[in-house]
Formats: sequence, structure tokens, C-alpha cells
Amino acid sequence: MAGAGVRRDNRAMQRASSDNGSAAGVAIAGLVALAVAMGIGRFAFTPIMPVMEADAGLTLRAAGWLAAANYLGYFLGALCAARLPRTWAIRGGLLLIVVVTFAMGVTHVFALQMMLRLAAGVASAWVLVHVSSWALERLLVLQRPQANGVVFAGVGVGIAGAGLLCMALMDARVDSQRTWETFGVVSALFTAMIWTAFRDSGVPEPVRMERAHARRVHWNPDRVRLASCYAALGFGYIIPATFLPAMAHRYITDPAIFGWAWPVFGAAAALSTWAASRWLHAMDNRRLWAISYVLMAIGVALPALWPALASILIAALLVGGTFMVVTMLGLREARTVAGDQATGFIAAITAAFAVAQIIGPLVVSAVAHLRDGFAAALAAAALVLLVAAVSLWRSADRGPVK
Repeated sequence: MAGAGVRRDNRAMQRASSDNGSAAGVAIAGLVALAVAMGIGRFAFTPIMPVMEADAGLTLRAAGWLAAANYLGYFLGALCAARLPRTWAIRGGLLLIVVVTFAMGVTHVFALQMMLRLAAGVASAWVLVHVSSWALERLLVLQRPQANGVVFAGVGVGIAGAGLLCMALMDARVDSQRTWETFGVVSALFTAMIWTAFRDSGVPEPVRMERAHARRVHWNPDRVRLASCYAALGFGYIIPATFLPAMAHRYITDPAIFGWAWPVFGAAAALSTWAASRWLHAMDNRRLWAISYVLMAIGVALPALWPALASILIAALLVGGTFMVVTMLGLREARTVAGDQATGFIAAITAAFAVAQIIGPLVVSAVAHLRDGFAAALAAAALVLLVAAVSLWRSADRGPVK
């Protein structure tokens, strides 16, 4: 009877996948959704920040608070995402990103901007969690799991696209208000393109109940280690991911030059995700994770040791080329060690990651007024990454604790 139930569930998932189109259609819809959610909902603020500094008087401390509000929203969204219906979460999240992004160009009130960035973070978490699950399920049933790299490349594609669009708008002397409004319109157009791709999954209620049961997590030292190491990603990458264009702007004012920092970051993220899914899938998760952290730490620390535009562009390559690879490795390892509790464990490490990335911009805000304060924040982030790399490498030698 149990085998018959599993077969019925599998047939339901196959029908749902067939209803939602081919593997290429699934991958493209997932890519576009993540590009909107992450490239605009999460990270559009990064390339727009120098424009807001120039025409709205935004300070580095205020920018840190706006970034932290967005990351707090991501944390809150991650906490409740699993409890929301998938179609409602994806479509509602994309629509919310459209509205709050456009609204950033309408208001000058800082407190309201904080709320808008928080709402954008909530929405981006909903979309990321549910689009990832939606795409992974369908691509597995369609026997095209390697297309996962295309879906997750959407994060890098969105970041690169947002950076290039912002460069074009800066070159045209468009102010920060009109820039936010333009990003809102662009996100609306892409949302409309993929709206019909996301429908009810058709997965029967027993499968949903099983997923709800899988949220319970049994903790052991190895799972605590993995959660801590995944949290290190949040603190380690978020400072350069938030402030790279602003850092580049310190050394050169021409947006045609300093604006390349963010597109380079996004392109490196997109290409590395695709390459990892194609060529590096057979490597040990923890060793590759540790190596990625060492490369990321070099990229994070480099602008503090060598303050120049060239070092910032190298940092964009190193950090951008590793942060999405680490994201995939962390989720892959979570599934390996947690088994039927993978859903709950992934939710837990995502929450740990979200808390750590809230701390990063707040640290910058706290030390921005000090001499070499920003360099100290970068050095701290690099140190956290190196400690996590050592822990991962040593645990790979011993093997996971069951």
C-alpha cells in the first residue's frame, strides 16, 4: 500500500511537471523569477547607492541601515515562506517587489524607505524559497537536474542586468528617483512574462503533510557546524555585495568605469553557478566549500589591503564567483546530512545565514565614521570565512556525524 501511495504521488508530480512545460521552460521561468527577486528585490540598492549618495545625500551609515532592513526582511520571509501556498508566495512576492521597488522612487522619507526595503526582502525570500523548490521538483521529474545551474544562474543574471541598467541610467544622468521607478517597471515587465508559468503544483495532501513533518530537525555537532559555516557566508559576502559600487566610486567618479564592479560581480556569479553544476558536481562538497571560502576571503580582504579600483574589480570576481557556488554546496550538503529532515534543516541554516547578513551592514554602519573602519569590517569578514573554511576542511577528513 505504501508503494502504491508513493507511485500515486510520483504520478501526480509528473502530471504537475508536464502541465508546467518543458525543462527549458521551467529553467527559464525559474531564472527570470530569481533575477527579479534577487537582482532587483534584494540587490538593486547596491548599484543605485552611489546615485543616492550623489543626489539624495545618502550617507554610508544610512545606507547600512537600508541594507540591514532588506536583509531583516529576507530573514522574516524565510521564516514564514514554507507555510505559504507556493503559487501565492511566488506571484505575491513578485508583485510586492514591483510595488515596493517603484515606491522607492516616490518617497524621500527615510523611515518609509526602510519599510519598503524590508518588504522587498520578505518578498525576495518567498520567491527564492518557492521557485527553487518548484524548479528542483520539476527538473528532477523531467530527468534534467543539470538544468538547476541555469535556474540558480538567475541570481547572477539579475545582479549583472541590474548593474548594467544602472550604468546606462547614470550615463544618461537619470536621478535616483527615476532609477528606482525604472527598476519597478522592468520588474513588472519580467513578472508579466513568467506569470502563467507558476500554477498549483497538484502534489497531493499526503506529500504536503510529509513535508510539514520534515521541518522538525534533530541537531547534532555536525549539523551545528554546518549551520555555523553557512551563516559565515551571510556575514562574509554581504559587505562587499552591498558596498562594492560605493567602494569603487571612491576612486573614480565616471559611472562608465566604476559601475562595472556590480555587473562583474553578477556575471561571475552566473557563470560560476553554471560551471559548478556542469563540471564540479562530483567533488566533495565540504572541500569545495572550503576552497570557495578561501577564495572569497581573499576577495573580501583585498580592497582593505590594496585600496584601488583594480582590487575592487578583482574582489567582484572572487566574491561573485563563489557566493552562489557556496549557496548550492550548502544546500546540497544539508540534504546529504539531514535526510528526511532536509526541509527543516535547510530552513534553519537559511535563517542562520539571514541573521549573519543582517549583522554585516550594521557593523559597517557602526565603524564607518572611524579611520580605516571600513577596512576593519572587511578584514573581520575575511577572518570569519577563513575560520569556517578550516572547520569544513577538517570535518571533511572525519566525515559527517550521524
